[in-house]
Amino acid sequence: MDSGQVMFVYRHYAFLGEESVWAAEAAECASDQGKFWEYHDALYENWAGTNVGAYSYNNLVGLADIVELDLVQFSACLSDRKYVSRVRTESEFADDNGVTSTPTVFINGEHVRGGEYGIFRDAIEAALAEAQ
Repeated sequence: MDSGQVMFVYRHYAFLGEESVWAAEAAECASDQGKFWEYHDALYENWAGTNVGAYSYNNLVGLADIVELDLVQFSACLSDRKYVSRVRTESEFADDNGVTSTPTVFINGEHVRGGEYGIFRDAIEAALAEAQ
């Protein structure tokens, strides 16, 4: 049910070196074609280690082909580094707000720790009650 009371915002935290920056940029390029989550999932499914070449330019374009993106548009976006400033700004925001790992969740600006649904549900319900 979409009540419009909660908004989910995804921010990149590219902290594992240059390949994580490229991967985040590539996901944003995929978003231009309406396939952010498909590309995001493909990145995680094809991760082969930190800074070992898994997210090289050619591999990122290969993933774009797998999720059926327009490769000319995707390649131009990636080559132009269209989203590098956004990715770096979001990563700086994470650093400035004490993020040390992924995923990290904030609800109404408060860092919510834990990985169980109930913790997030309770924090969301408290934020909604506070907004009433």
